[in-house]
Amino acid sequence: MENIGSMESSVKMKLFVECIIPSYACNMACEYCYVPLSKKNHVKPVDLAECKEKIGDALSQKRLGGPCMVNICAMGETLIPTEIIDIVHDILADGHYVMLVTNGTLTNRFEKFCKFPEEYRHRLFFKISFHYLELKKLKKLNIFFENIKMIRTAGISFTVEITPDDSYIPYIQEMKEICLERLGALPHVTVARDERVRGYPYLSKLPHDDFVRTWDSFDSELFRFKDSIFGMKRKEFCYSGKWGFVLNLKTGVYKQCYKGKVLGNIYHNIDEPLHLYPTGCNCLEGHCYNGHAFLGFGLIPELKTPDFADQRNRVCVDGTQWLSKEMEQFMRCRLKESNREYTPQQKKKANIRSVNCIGRIIERLGLY
Repeated sequence: MENIGSMESSVKMKLFVECIIPSYACNMACEYCYVPLSKKNHVKPVDLAECKEKIGDALSQKRLGGPCMVNICAMGETLIPTEIIDIVHDILADGHYVMLVTNGTLTNRFEKFCKFPEEYRHRLFFKISFHYLELKKLKKLNIFFENIKMIRTAGISFTVEITPDDSYIPYIQEMKEICLERLGALPHVTVARDERVRGYPYLSKLPHDDFVRTWDSFDSELFRFKDSIFGMKRKEFCYSGKWGFVLNLKTGVYKQCYKGKVLGNIYHNIDEPLHLYPTGCNCLEGHCYNGHAFLGFGLIPELKTPDFADQRNRVCVDGTQWLSKEMEQFMRCRLKESNREYTPQQKKKANIRSVNCIGRIIERLGLY
């Protein structure tokens, strides 16, 4: 495969690709996690052999139209499947940018990522969840911070974020102090959702004002933005499905969004372009719970949002930052910069097509 090499600062993001690994295997058991809450019992690592062999060609820049932001997240711990190293390597080799969600504890995986070529490392980012109480219980707190130090030294970008569970409230000051000491900055804060309940409400017993007052003390742009859009039904024209899509890495099936129409399979007819068309005004989600990325990168272009970089970066007490220059610049891209917006007539046709489309036939075939 051709080595694209490092990208120039003027590079623009063509698509946002949200990749799901359908594996619940994890080396932690956080009480607030949707895996134990939903009583999932899938502990065997998923087999990603087909993905490992085909992912480079299936997601090539030639096929996708340019460099993309590729986010990879498992239902459990993302770095458990052994194939993940080669999968990420091949995506980076084609000039894309990759984000990985992880709990930060699998040292042997991080050691392998740190051996990637320098230009690959500058386009790699880890979203590291700070499961403080579980790390203390498993005596892995030092391992967690040493792994971050390792990737930081290698020039790999990262962010650290807390899931604002009620059980953490008595430990807020502790978490702040250790992060300032070991990371040079406070962690970001996400907004947890309860997937056991329809509509995915806040996973907290606190009244909303108290919830915000408690966790806003971390001064996290991620928290402020996610809270501002939480529970808000999106009715604008969304380009998810056209400027980005959700992909099951194991099966290869890709959809407009999490509940959107099935568009095809990336492992089929690899020499042909992907079949893409937008969700439009027909979003099936109650709210865009991952809008920090989908909306932050501009899938609803008229919506004013903070840059994704500001939701992930921190400037440390010594003046250093969590993001590499290359990653920060790419995270500030908006998808409309490299994609053409629809005319009112095109939007009207797209809305009709999104409701009455051949995707329904694919769904009946059970290709999820």
